[in-house]
Amino acid sequence: MAAPQNRPEKRPLNAGERCAWLRLIRTEHVGPMTFRRLLGRFGSAEAALAALPGLARRGSGSKAPKIYPPEKAEAEIEALEALGAALIARCEPGYPPLLAAIEDAPPLISVLGDPTLLERPAGTTIAVVGARNASLNGRRLARDIAAGLGRAGQLVVSGMARGIDAAAHEGALATGTVGVLAGGVDHVYPKENAALFAEVRETGALISEMPPGTVPQAQHFPRRNRLISGMAQGVVVIEAGQRSGSLITARMALEQGRDVFAVPGSPLDPRNRGSNDLLRQGAILTESADDVLGALGPLDPALREAKQDTDIIDDFAAMPEPGEAERAQAAVLECLGPAPVKVDEIIRSCHLSAPAVSAVLLELELAGRLERHPGQQVSLIRALK
Repeated sequence: MAAPQNRPEKRPLNAGERCAWLRLIRTEHVGPMTFRRLLGRFGSAEAALAALPGLARRGSGSKAPKIYPPEKAEAEIEALEALGAALIARCEPGYPPLLAAIEDAPPLISVLGDPTLLERPAGTTIAVVGARNASLNGRRLARDIAAGLGRAGQLVVSGMARGIDAAAHEGALATGTVGVLAGGVDHVYPKENAALFAEVRETGALISEMPPGTVPQAQHFPRRNRLISGMAQGVVVIEAGQRSGSLITARMALEQGRDVFAVPGSPLDPRNRGSNDLLRQGAILTESADDVLGALGPLDPALREAKQDTDIIDDFAAMPEPGEAERAQAAVLECLGPAPVKVDEIIRSCHLSAPAVSAVLLELELAGRLERHPGQQVSLIRALK
């Protein structure tokens, strides 16, 4: 079933659509990029859900992906409503505008607190992140920078972790701050931030792409980090070790076309090695909010003009010729291995059409055999039996 050809404007989902969107993104092997491809190809979440078993079979999957049951989706929506939280879709006006522009933006986010904060115009949000075991001076600087950014009209975003994140939220409580969570919006983590969690909920907003009740696991934090950088025009890093999550956020910010700022620190303190390395690699040296505000240029036109509609009708809507995807599968599999490869390279190497390659990759992914990586890269995670 091909999607219609008129690109819809931003619009609220009705109750049935919201439930179907939630079922699709919670279904096994369906991530944000696969969600976009499915909606691009089939035009609605309902049609995509119906097509999943057949797509997985064509990808040589041993079984169809486990589709999220409607009763579980309805229970999740009811749980959010009981919390007073909103469930906002990427196609809806309240979705953060810069976040909507990244390739792996979550189709749905839960928002606890003031959802109108997320409607700030693109280019008025800055992320501040850093070490959990931050120094006293590092925490003081994070509060001062966040407060200065807030007074200048910037919304401050961070990850609600202890240390620099907590200090940044504290500094921006009076002007507006958003905490991005690795678990559900109702799960306080770490427990020592319970009072801060309550304050941010009262005066700011807490967001997550995970179901309510989710306890954060290690693999959830990189996913959370892409949302922190994706919401912001720039990311300020204060005290980051060489293997810290803050460096992951900075790398994602660069991949998303955002500015990266770093506060210099003593080379004798291992908490500064990562942030000092960022400065060597071209990050903007930062000692105050004024340094950030002075270095921020006009928002990149590519971001300001980024598609912020439903993204249902996009490049993924093109369909291969009849039988083309079936003929292409062997050639595409030959190009794939455990190391990520760019999709464009597969298309060039196989001399196949982009719609045919896209269809094969989608089928392999739904069969549980393909992993997608940032930068339009894919890798094979299960060989033919």
